[in-house]
Amino acid sequence: MTARARLVRHGPALLGVGLFCLGWELIGAYRLAGMTWPPLSAVLAYLADPSHHQLLGRAAGTTFAAVAMGYLTGTGIGLALALLVRLVRPARAGIDRFVALVHATPAIALAPVFMILMSRETIPVAISALAVTYLIYVAATSGLEATRAQHADLFRTMGARPLTTFWRLELPSALPALASGLRLAVPVSFMGAIVGEWFGASRGLGLLMISAMQNFQIPLLWAAVLLTTLTSLILYGLLGLFEAAVHRRFR
Repeated sequence: MTARARLVRHGPALLGVGLFCLGWELIGAYRLAGMTWPPLSAVLAYLADPSHHQLLGRAAGTTFAAVAMGYLTGTGIGLALALLVRLVRPARAGIDRFVALVHATPAIALAPVFMILMSRETIPVAISALAVTYLIYVAATSGLEATRAQHADLFRTMGARPLTTFWRLELPSALPALASGLRLAVPVSFMGAIVGEWFGASRGLGLLMISAMQNFQIPLLWAAVLLTTLTSLILYGLLGLFEAAVHRRFR
């Protein structure tokens, strides 16, 4: 790809990010949103200050560990449910409604239940996993049904066993949709972990945001938000590359 083609392809995205950063800086510098909106440069300076690294690093480590565990757990549960639906098709309607019901229930309503059933340090993982499970389940079930009828007929005509049809036809057909689900689940897992930390966790970026907001430590609040957002966007972008590779290979 030539430099001109790269500029045409990525130019609008870079321009959008630049305008967002410029707008953030101007709104903060001229106090257009009051004292609660600091300039972007002030937030970056706070993040770059070595005296803040230990506090932010400790909180980020806790949150990112919860995100990773929630993401992996939710992915595993979502895939298991999708495979169960594939094997026991009459169960599809019931599992669909159950997953949708759990996903539609606000986390704040489930939090008291979690606080009774598990330790408070585990709640961020559980809420993150719940949100991820729904996306992975929907992506996997729709992907497994994306097999073209003529291909399924060909396998059936050739006498392929159900397991062979699954591994050679249905699973490869499902991978593009599954890759999209994995990418979309990244920001959701971050939001779940952050919300989960509001229910009594002893450490984490979500707890840091609440504490900073209550004590009017605005730069700390926005530094935690920016750190969370940037990490989520980086992982989202990396999985976007993975998704593009899967689409090129299996579509």
